[in-house]
Amino acid sequence: MGQNIKQTKFSPNDYVKFRRSLKKNLQVFRQLLDQEGFGAGTTSFGAELELYIVDKNAAPLPINLLIHQKMHDPQLSLELNKFNLEYNFSPIEQNSSPFSQMEAQMNMALERLTGIAEQHEARVLPIGILPTLQAKDLGVEAITDIHRYHVLAKAIRDKRGADFKIQIDGIESLNFEWEDVSLEGANTSFQFHYRVNPEHFADSFNAAQLTTPLVLALGANSPMFLGKKLWHETRIALFKQSIDYRIDDSNNTPLPSRVFFGLGWVRKDIYEMFAEGVYLFDPLLPVCSDTDPQAQLDNGDVPSLEELRLHQGSIWSWNRPIYDPADKGHVRIELRSMPAGPTPANMMANAAFMSGLIRGLRGDINTFLPGLPFRYAEQNFYRAAKYGLGAKLFWPSIKSGSVSVRPVIDIIKEIIPNAEEGLSLLGVNDEEIQKQMHIIKGGVETGMNGARWQLECFDKLRAQYDDKHALSTMVDRYYELYQQGNPVHEWSTEI
Repeated sequence: MGQNIKQTKFSPNDYVKFRRSLKKNLQVFRQLLDQEGFGAGTTSFGAELELYIVDKNAAPLPINLLIHQKMHDPQLSLELNKFNLEYNFSPIEQNSSPFSQMEAQMNMALERLTGIAEQHEARVLPIGILPTLQAKDLGVEAITDIHRYHVLAKAIRDKRGADFKIQIDGIESLNFEWEDVSLEGANTSFQFHYRVNPEHFADSFNAAQLTTPLVLALGANSPMFLGKKLWHETRIALFKQSIDYRIDDSNNTPLPSRVFFGLGWVRKDIYEMFAEGVYLFDPLLPVCSDTDPQAQLDNGDVPSLEELRLHQGSIWSWNRPIYDPADKGHVRIELRSMPAGPTPANMMANAAFMSGLIRGLRGDINTFLPGLPFRYAEQNFYRAAKYGLGAKLFWPSIKSGSVSVRPVIDIIKEIIPNAEEGLSLLGVNDEEIQKQMHIIKGGVETGMNGARWQLECFDKLRAQYDDKHALSTMVDRYYELYQQGNPVHEWSTEI
């Protein structure tokens, strides 16, 4: 939830100065994008994985600071709540087996974290929402004691001026109010970064928006929250509502939530998305830099654009545009909708599928878009989150020139060859493609993902135990199977 900051209080003048800096940043960003050759480079991939820390009873354990200190790893960071951690993996340039390489990184990091956690009778778990999480585990006391989280939490709460409303209607319903943003920390994600040359950004981003519902349905792994069976990917609804500072008022102009799927297809390039962010969303952390981005650019340096990047980090679009001054400056797409877990094999297969679809559809994306107005793509996203592999989506047919509502499983089966072709165009070798697509096909053929496994397992356990015992037993079984490393479609729901 943003970069680390030292300042904790802001005056009205701080916001005025910050907005002035944002405008200047945007002007420099436009100049930078217009420079010939800016951002050109080899496709590369990166990832961040958020994790739960749980105790021997499968309950959340608030010891992230302790594990962070013992790990001594700059790639490990503290998350919003004290029972969460995030590991940032080293970027991997396009090569013959990038997803297997990242999976190896992930397994190594998780093995180290597991070793440290076990010293404190704890376990580290990749799961979208921990099923055993209870209301008593949340609240302002659960927020990690570092400046940026408390400042951001206060800024969001102050803008709302009232408790946050949570209303999720799924398999069951949940309706209550909460006074702080700690509910956001109940959500843990696998965030995948896909570097793209600026000239291909619009088509690549639109391909990502079109196909994200397919990957979300495949990867759904968050069906329960506070003991209720809700959406297959409850994170999508919970994240949005847990930090939404808007209050319905017919006298106010309705602006979008800071957590959103998108505002339309990208027309030209990444600049328009950053400009939308500046115009539509008030700054939350108006921390100004002493660096002059225009002077940096004029001197032939890569401008840091610190204010623009900080502001963009406080806008949580599910597919987020990123500008990074590293490596002579580049842009990328951060794919944020995938949940953590169930295993590294699942997460990397989903990332491979998404990468293949972005590249495979990039050249033809503009033949798809006229047949699917953006609002239908947005509906697809929320349908996939709610129903997972049981979702039915709007989908355009180039051959028939029409849009129909189809089962997501049928769409995925049909589009796998596009993903395979895209991976080949990225330079991924056949063995790696087949390895990753084998997992995707397994999930489709069995109809099994993390959400369905949890729901089926919980229903069987409920026949034997009370709900609390059933939930903790399910988490224990999930942890055991995750440790074995097999993709979730090979997991048994027998206890």
